[in-house]
Amino acid sequence: MSGRAIGLLQGLGYKSGWRLWTLAALVGYAAFEVSASKEPLGRLLVEGAAGSGAEVTAALQYALAAGAVAATLALGAVIRLLPFRLQVAVVWALLLAAFLAFAYNFDLKYSLIEDKFPYLAGFRLDSRGFILGAALTIYLSVISILFSSLLGIVAAFGRMSRNAVFFGIASFYISFFRGTPLLLQIYLVYQGLAQQMNLILGAVTAGIIALSLNYGAYLAEIIRAGIQSIPHGQIEAGACLGLKPWQITLKIVAPQAMRVLVPPVFSQFIAMLKDTSLVSALGVWELLFLARSYGRADFRYIEMLLTAAVLYWTLSVILELIQVRLEQQFGKGFAVTRH
Repeated sequence: MSGRAIGLLQGLGYKSGWRLWTLAALVGYAAFEVSASKEPLGRLLVEGAAGSGAEVTAALQYALAAGAVAATLALGAVIRLLPFRLQVAVVWALLLAAFLAFAYNFDLKYSLIEDKFPYLAGFRLDSRGFILGAALTIYLSVISILFSSLLGIVAAFGRMSRNAVFFGIASFYISFFRGTPLLLQIYLVYQGLAQQMNLILGAVTAGIIALSLNYGAYLAEIIRAGIQSIPHGQIEAGACLGLKPWQITLKIVAPQAMRVLVPPVFSQFIAMLKDTSLVSALGVWELLFLARSYGRADFRYIEMLLTAAVLYWTLSVILELIQVRLEQQFGKGFAVTRH
């Protein structure tokens, strides 16, 4: 690399810090390696830099790497001048572009994605008129979220109870369902209840029960920690005002605890959304099961798996937006300073 090029890179990276230089080095290395490959992205880089039909040479690889480093340093210097929200938007756009480049490198068959997407997204029903794909995933998640939240609240109060029976039941339930794998619990509910109680459950029903029991145990500990994070003086002040215990809980404890509870609770909801894929072990045609089935039928797994990943991610983003809105709602009375 010439001294002039090195001087240009040093000028772009001046005052950028070691983090930006490290990122630029990684981007340059990635450009160097990708340009040497014969995959679609490598061919696109080489042909974009040297023209159609160009051959890969060491000089061209080093030039692409230097260009990638320079572009990263320049972009890093420009981003510093933007407002915070715009900086975040630019970073998201760049990472999304990197994901699209990753997907492009697989040389995808887009006609297959277009053909199967309505089924994966749940826009169409199966031959028996049942929902499938992402629609079934949403159904499993919503019902399980409702039941697990109720179980979590009840178990949290049992965990805080001074009654030995209530405390023992709640602590045993929480310990068992947090200490065993979710997939094992799904099989125990689906097959165990049928053998022990002669109770034949459908796969969807068994999946909802297992998800609710499993995540109810985790939510119980989160809710307990949120309630106990409220200073006891707040409760005593409510009692001095003549409020009844249920009024203290609803009007004093709950609003303050919700600010603490919303992030970890929604993290559990997002995890549950993804863990609905485990119910496919029972033959439920949810999103991941459908993606694997279509991929196996056409021998094009990557197209279907990437489509499923985008759908899962989209659903998770919706939950994240709801979480942000609730955090703003319950955090109105608290001053927040961004550092």
